[in-house]
Amino acid sequence: MIFSPRFIFSRLWLISFCLGILEILLPAGNAAEVETKTSKPNVIIIFTDDQGSIDVNCYGAKDLITPHMDSIADRGIRFTQFYASAPVCSPSRAGMLTGRFPRRAGVPGNVSSHKGKSGIPPEQITIAEMMRQAGYQTAHIGKWHLGYNPQTMPNGQGFDFSFGHMGGCIDNYSHFFYWNGPNRHDLWKNGKEVWHDGEFFPDLMVKQCQAFIKEPRRKPFFLYWAINVPHYPLQGKDKWRKKYAHLDSPRDKYAAFVSTMDECIGEVLKTLDECQLREQTIVIFQSDHGHSHEERTFGGGGNAGPYRGAKFSLFEGGIRVPAMISWPGTIPEGEVRQQLATGCDWLPTIADLTDSPLPPHKLDGKSLKTVIESADAESPHADFYWQIGKSWAIRKGNWKLLGNPRDTSQQAPITKDDQLFLVDLSKDIGEKQNLAAQNPEKVKELKQIYHSYQKSLSD
Repeated sequence: MIFSPRFIFSRLWLISFCLGILEILLPAGNAAEVETKTSKPNVIIIFTDDQGSIDVNCYGAKDLITPHMDSIADRGIRFTQFYASAPVCSPSRAGMLTGRFPRRAGVPGNVSSHKGKSGIPPEQITIAEMMRQAGYQTAHIGKWHLGYNPQTMPNGQGFDFSFGHMGGCIDNYSHFFYWNGPNRHDLWKNGKEVWHDGEFFPDLMVKQCQAFIKEPRRKPFFLYWAINVPHYPLQGKDKWRKKYAHLDSPRDKYAAFVSTMDECIGEVLKTLDECQLREQTIVIFQSDHGHSHEERTFGGGGNAGPYRGAKFSLFEGGIRVPAMISWPGTIPEGEVRQQLATGCDWLPTIADLTDSPLPPHKLDGKSLKTVIESADAESPHADFYWQIGKSWAIRKGNWKLLGNPRDTSQQAPITKDDQLFLVDLSKDIGEKQNLAAQNPEKVKELKQIYHSYQKSLSD
């Protein structure tokens, strides 16, 4: 008889749960065992939404105020060639939470924001399920966008606690999904609809994060804080709107929301310090993909710096994102890593850092532990693959080949001769010149890698 990976994981979790009960019933002489079990680090993933490639001061922003996000880099490691798993919300989240290419994870594109619709397949194994099996208490707070029925909502995907919205976005005061009808309320706590009329959702998330961190427990915790900011609607706090009133629109609105988010992050980091948990907690930060140029965000506001592309695009501006990891006292502080790394890498990295068992199926992410430890380590990826719809991209070394590319930043037209678009990122970080015609052998090599990934995904 063949058992699915999720079946195996569920049985392992049951064994772990029973051992935990026995531990409680054991006499005090087993205190050393309890201390060993709870000495594992806590883990927090801060996953922002539609944040531009350089929209943090430590990534080059000159017109933003982001001291708390910067503090993660100051007390940890900042990646300069870090890539989202996809240039849109749902597949990027699926890739990060499962350590698999979004298509392999069953989420090749955005998931429906309608109640009752499915999303990430239940048989997929998330970081939360991995951590719970390793003895962690798990929580999701914020945006989900990976399914809207009991099997695919957070409590069905390994999270002991969940608070947030299930669809792609909400109004931050009414908590209604609004952009197409009928307008519908979308705020949930552990699978039950809750109402907080008029309360600012980022503040609600902070309160939930703080309560979870302060909760008395004998287990370490894993918190996935999926902040729905600076995704539209751009609803920054009044003090920040006034602070950025001198900027042109829509940068003024976007900047106010980014600093509102930074302030919220600061409140949660302060709680870690107050609880004397900062040195016992791994903090991971990443944007889900590049900034939006959609009409709902006034056509822009974010900044990709030197990169071409934005949300929905596989040019660098759509997938190269700010990403940092901090664990004061354990990993280096105030350092930069230039190796290629991806959102799929967090699951195996967390497993490595916390000594947690990996899911028993194929992963596309690789542990970044050696990269974190040394700036001289090789990237764990010889190459990497992205796809959204008909657009795809392969990167190997400094070479990148895009198939059927889309430039949502509209920096230059895509012609019929650009359906295979080859760039050397070491010489053309802005992806302005298509070198495909001059380098047919390199195009052939990267196309073969693409077809190998396609075969792997089909198998």
